[in-house]
Amino acid sequence: MADAHGAAAAAPVGQASPLGRPLGRCLGVLGGLFVAGLFAFVLALHAGEVPVSWGDVAGAMGLGSGSGAAEVVRALRLPRALAAYACGALLALAGTLMQILLRNPLADPYVLGISGGAAVGALGAIALGAAAWVVDGAAFTGALTATFLVFGLARGDGAWTPTRLLLTGVIVAAGCGAAVSFMLVMTTDIRVQSMLFWLTGDASGATRPWPAFLLLLGGLALVLPFARDFNVLARGDLSARALGLRVERLRLLIYVLASLLTAVAVTQVGSVGFVGLVVPHLVRLALGNDQRVLLPAAALAGGALLTAADTAARTVMAPTQLPVGVLTALIGVPLFLFLLMRHPR
Repeated sequence: MADAHGAAAAAPVGQASPLGRPLGRCLGVLGGLFVAGLFAFVLALHAGEVPVSWGDVAGAMGLGSGSGAAEVVRALRLPRALAAYACGALLALAGTLMQILLRNPLADPYVLGISGGAAVGALGAIALGAAAWVVDGAAFTGALTATFLVFGLARGDGAWTPTRLLLTGVIVAAGCGAAVSFMLVMTTDIRVQSMLFWLTGDASGATRPWPAFLLLLGGLALVLPFARDFNVLARGDLSARALGLRVERLRLLIYVLASLLTAVAVTQVGSVGFVGLVVPHLVRLALGNDQRVLLPAAALAGGALLTAADTAARTVMAPTQLPVGVLTALIGVPLFLFLLMRHPR
């Protein structure tokens, strides 16, 4: 492991790194993403069907005196904005890790059937008329079940490869999709709308954002010390093993952590698409492929994007709320097509 650290460190992030960009540009992009996320978060507290002044927003945050509208911010908008930011960061970070694990630019947090397992659990609970906390628990249980199922089937009697893991995940996801379609057909009309909102992403029920935030901080603290190893792993298994990297152990770390990040995010806001797919590519264009800066930058960008999308979902057609996954798809589809045309290789 030390050999891998030393080999990756031979390319400094300083003035010009072959993996990254000049240090000043990296810091500028990270600072810009932090400011963008802060602006999106404050805007989420201010915008909405009920008018809330900037003074009331400051009062809700404990920075001044607020009126009754400040309670609306504290009770409704603040937990939702925190959950949207944390889950956007979790999805972007999980997408970056999945692209490292599978060495596939089309990999995203849902590619291994994690979202499908969560959907089966959540929609089953909704169909039975369960309480909100039961739906969250069922979604998390379904996501973890799909995770262990994919890993167990892909491993079989020997070591698993990224290709075998990907194929197994696609098959499990297809099976979960069939189960979801069956439940939608068999469920009464009253609950179908709630089920469809969950499938397309909905942050309105996210009232407990702190587990997602704690997992985000813990996940970043866990992966950043291995960022140089991820740079080596991205060059291929042969190069990684030649430099003394424990490839199987590192893959297991990436798979378990990315699955856990995705499971928590899906439990909070449902299946929100394109955040984990598009954000890593956008950040990679600005910063290069050095995981030491790409991982935290992707988390910052994902949080800002999902917070802004959720604010738009609440306000564009107020009082009607749109599923946030619809807006992320409307942003992500043309953006990804633009990236493909600009970089055809």
